[in-house]
Amino acid sequence: MEEQVILVDENDRAYGVAEKMLAHREAKLHRAFSIFVTNSQGELLLQKRSKSKYHSGGLWTNTCCSHPRPGEETLAAANRRLQEEMGFECQLREIFSFVYQIELDRDLFEHEFDHVLIGQYNGEPVLNPLEAEDWQWMSIQDLSQDIQSNPDLYTFWLRECFDRFKAALERV
Repeated sequence: MEEQVILVDENDRAYGVAEKMLAHREAKLHRAFSIFVTNSQGELLLQKRSKSKYHSGGLWTNTCCSHPRPGEETLAAANRRLQEEMGFECQLREIFSFVYQIELDRDLFEHEFDHVLIGQYNGEPVLNPLEAEDWQWMSIQDLSQDIQSNPDLYTFWLRECFDRFKAALERV
């Protein structure tokens, strides 16, 4: 069965659905989420996307990203995907949202209304190899410096929202 995404306007009001790859080929704005999981030492859990992913394979990114299914609440989808991709659960809450658009490789686009969620976990993930090929804990300061020094190692959306994430952490 084809995966579908929820099409939204700039205020995150849903107005329809589209097949996921069509939405990515035609740069249709759709709902997404990005999960940032920290540990009690203040480090961020990063995943390295599987090289077999339809875009951005082999790049480091935040803990988990995906799209809610039609009829699925964003928080429920985030909990589902965190378990499916990283093999664990933790309490998540939204800290901000933003819209971004970028042209990717393979004639695909990301145009997403991205809900950014945070959680805390102190264990080790159990990766789904179809989604992620590696993981690491990294301090916020080290990650900030590495994104500046080696931006091509990281996904666009992580680079796009990382400063907002750091600012939101200070308010949490």
